[in-house]
Formats: sequence, structure tokens, C-alpha cells
Amino acid sequence: MQPVSIAIFVSNDEIPSNGDALYPFKQNSDLYWLTGIVQEDTMLVLFPDHPDPKYREVLILVRPNELKEKWDGKRLRAEEAKTISGISTVIWLDAHDALLQAWIHLAENIYLDSNENDRKSSLLQTREYRFIEETKKRYPLHRYLRAATVLKELRAVKTAEEVTVIRQAIDITAKTFLRVMKNMRPGMFEFEVEAEIQHSFLSQRATGPAYGSILASGENACTLHYVSNNQECKDGDLILMDFGAEYGGYNADLTRTIPVNGKFSKRQKQVYDACLHLHNYAKSLLKPGITILDYHVQVGREADQVFQKIGLLSKSDVKNSTPEQPAYWKYLYHGISHHLGIDVHDLGPRAEPLRAGMVLTVEPGIYIQEEKMGVRIENNIWLTKNGNVDLMKDIPITAEEIEAYMKRSKA
Repeated sequence: MQPVSIAIFVSNDEIPSNGDALYPFKQNSDLYWLTGIVQEDTMLVLFPDHPDPKYREVLILVRPNELKEKWDGKRLRAEEAKTISGISTVIWLDAHDALLQAWIHLAENIYLDSNENDRKSSLLQTREYRFIEETKKRYPLHRYLRAATVLKELRAVKTAEEVTVIRQAIDITAKTFLRVMKNMRPGMFEFEVEAEIQHSFLSQRATGPAYGSILASGENACTLHYVSNNQECKDGDLILMDFGAEYGGYNADLTRTIPVNGKFSKRQKQVYDACLHLHNYAKSLLKPGITILDYHVQVGREADQVFQKIGLLSKSDVKNSTPEQPAYWKYLYHGISHHLGIDVHDLGPRAEPLRAGMVLTVEPGIYIQEEKMGVRIENNIWLTKNGNVDLMKDIPITAEEIEAYMKRSKA
């Protein structure tokens, strides 16, 4: 932060669904990363140069209300919030306004937060943006700065403690995948597979799924974000399963593609092995120093060659392609990696070199609509100074390992 600056972070909204119902509350990721507090109506104020040390870090909470607690459950007391956040000064939301005004008057710059995830597509005005408008209207002569640019740098590189929590989410996800393989059979519906996943997550004390699980059998696998999960898993089909557990606010993100009947056909195995080759090739490139943009270009060149070998592209297809429209895009139409952490698509650079400590996915896919088949293989990778560490290395990944486990579990 620049000298004589104050930074203010606000929680997410409680979002209404229908009638008097609310969607499950999800805390603002930056506020959670800074405080560990998941309660609604929370604020954080950081003012490192405040003349009074007790106001250099302030956590603002909704005051516990006996009647509301009878309806909605217990709210944090000050001492509990101090223990969770490590912040020693806690004040109540209904008494913060005058204090905040005085603090802002002492500051020259105001850092406000916003959602600067490159993948953001919703135009819904969230509480962050309403707070920005209200603050600028009330204090028009201050200099305003973006907190998101600072948080993007801080959150992109994980501490060893963060990786420990991610490993726990991955362990829950790994055990869930084994359970799914054990129970998979022709005639199951995709939503039954989803139910197995949800049950396994909760029984292992995960918060729940990190995102809407994708259970795409047969041709459904060619839809990248297929979430209907309502079709029958048929004998002879593959099922692409993209799911992960959330634990301690951090996420796992696994994709495996398995045969519904436990046995890959010759063609399915050929395509699966080609995808696994791309997965391993991409993993070998993903090291500190490379940029996501350069990495994708190199993986794309390899995909052009691999797709020729399995009969999807011809030499002329590759020769006549352009950098803006590469040949492999016909069968692989998404990025290969994204940052992972508190958000499944976490904050991190695309044009700048990757750094040690970052955690990313590796998830190439091959989608052949004319064959009604899609394959994707995804692991989570921790970049270190000594190379990358595959956090999912112990989860079955080869066609042989998957077939052997499915056969053994049904014996």
C-alpha cells in the first residue's frame, strides 16, 4: 500500500432466490483470504499509518441479536472473531460509521476492492461495486486505488499452509473418485453419480463441492460446462467427471474420464492415451518462468501433432491453420490450465511469468462430436523452485489403472 492509505473490504451480499429464501452465503474471496471470516455483513479496514495502533487493523461485524439468532443461528462474538482472524480490534457494524469517517479523513488514498477475475462475465452489481459508488460520492476528493491488483499478487503465490489445506481437499476428492469408480455401472443416471460425490464429500467433512459437478456421459462430454446431469450412463459409453471438494475455503479440481462398464474400447483407449500424453506433456512445461500464454501455444502445437496421429486432423489441416485459428481448436476448445485456490478459477497472472508457489490445474481434453465422445484429464500442480509437484499423483490416471481398479472393486 502507498503511504497514508486506508483499505476497506466488504463482504458479499446475501442473495435472494425466490419468495423469502436465500441462496447459500458465499464470502467475498479477498475478505476471506485476509480474515478467515465467513459471516455475512463483515468489513475489514486496514490503515497501517493510523496514529493509533489499535485502528491499524479493524474487523467490523454484525452485532449478535438474540431474536435473529433464534431464527438463523449463532453469530460470532468479538473474542471468537479475534481468534479466527488474528485481528485484535473488533467493532460492531451499527457503530462503525462515525469511526470510519474519521479514519478516512486522516487518509490520503483509499484502496477499494473489486472482482478483477479475467473470467468474470456477470454484470450484476455486487456489494463491492455499490460500496465503491457510495464511498466516492461521500468522499469525492480522495485518491482511489485498486485493492484487487495487490490481492492478485498476494493470493497467486500460495504459502505452505495453504497448500496443506488444498492437499486435504484433494485427499477428499481422491477418495470420492475411488468410491465413484467402485459404484459405477451401466444404467446409473448422472445425478446418481452426483449423489455419490456429494455424500462422499460431506461424510469426509468437506464444506461441499467446490463447484457444480460435471457428470457428462456419452456425447454430453462435448459440452464443457455440462451441468444437467440427468441422462442415463449407458453400456459402452465413457463418462467425463469434473468435480472437486471444498475444504477450509480452498478447492480441489479433478477430472477423470472412465468407461461406464469398466472397459475402454480400442478407440476410446486410443483417444484417452492421446489425451494423457497431452496432459503429461503440458505438465512437463508448467514450471516457474513460463507464461500461461506461451505455455498454451506450445501445448497447442503438440495437440496438432497428436490429433494427426489419432486421425482427427490431416497435415493440410495443420498447414492451412493460422495462429488466430489453430487446427487443434476443432477438438480442444478451451485453455489447458488455470490458477487454483480459494476460487476454483483463482487469481493469477496470464501474461507474466509463473512463479514458485503457484497452484494450477493441467486439463487438456479431446472432444469428438462426430464420435459422441469426450475425454478430459485434470490434475492440480504446485510449482516449486525444484520443479512442479503433482498433488494428484496418487489418483489413478492411466487407462490400465482405471480398468484394474474398476475390475477389482467389482470382483
